[in-house]
Amino acid sequence: MDLNRKPLLISTSNALMKTDYNTFIQDLAEKNQTTGENKSDAYINYTQLSARRMKRWDKVGKLLPETIAAINNITQKQKWVVLTESWCGDAAHAYMFIQKMADLNENIELEWKLRDENLGLMDQYLTNGGRSIPKLIAFDEHQNELFNWGPRPKHIQEAYLKMREENLPYDELSVELQKLYNADKGESMQKELLKLMS
Repeated sequence: MDLNRKPLLISTSNALMKTDYNTFIQDLAEKNQTTGENKSDAYINYTQLSARRMKRWDKVGKLLPETIAAINNITQKQKWVVLTESWCGDAAHAYMFIQKMADLNENIELEWKLRDENLGLMDQYLTNGGRSIPKLIAFDEHQNELFNWGPRPKHIQEAYLKMREENLPYDELSVELQKLYNADKGESMQKELLKLMS
């Protein structure tokens, strides 16, 4: 991967981005709304589920001591961009940990972008040819890519792909993923990010 490539839309301004993502999701859920083109009841329900998950992780999610140490050691300016959508269950499990990390160090600027409004950027970070989210992309102050991560911790991604191969119904797949995220408590994602940052 070329670490010097510049993202197509990194400098695009979007009024939504001035809003805290957690607040944005909670507001959507309360108003029975969702992001993206699909405004079905199912996607509204997914957004409401995301809001509950994010609220829970904000309350109980903990950063590992080694994560805190690594984040506190960042001395250069970085911009962390997260591609996401309100209905994305995986994003709901990851975002609050990313937010907690960014909040530790004023050198990290966290920005979120809706995937479907930023396909030029998204299409630079496909997973197995798909637009899987969330996707965290970190840049230095010159917009050189430092690392990227997503959409899931490795062991959860492997379990997901296996369940897809077995044609597990989506509702069952979602429940199994939820169990994996709950058991993991955000630790695998943090450990994977630590390796990428080192």
